[in-house]
Amino acid sequence: MKNIFVLFLATLLGSALLSAKSVEHKKVKKENLKEKHLKEQMQREKKFAKEQKFYQGKEYDLSAQKVDPKDLDSIPIIEPENDFDMSDVYRDDI
Repeated sequence: MKNIFVLFLATLLGSALLSAKSVEHKKVKKENLKEKHLKEQMQREKKFAKEQKFYQGKEYDLSAQKVDPKDLDSIPIIEPENDFDMSDVYRDDI
């Protein structure tokens, strides 16, 4: 009878230790997952900040690319040579 009690007590303590380790493992795994997601989000924010810096265009000097409106008058207007008529496409008598 005493052996059964000792065996029961050992089994109970063993299962308690295993469950404690399991809970601790889950906590560590959860913390690692949070840290991983945090790093990924920080990388996304760095990328977003870099893109916004590009789209804002504050660092770029585009004054050399400006067009003088007086120069636009000297460019000839190109008229289309063939005025395509869609009514010919739908004719039955062709």
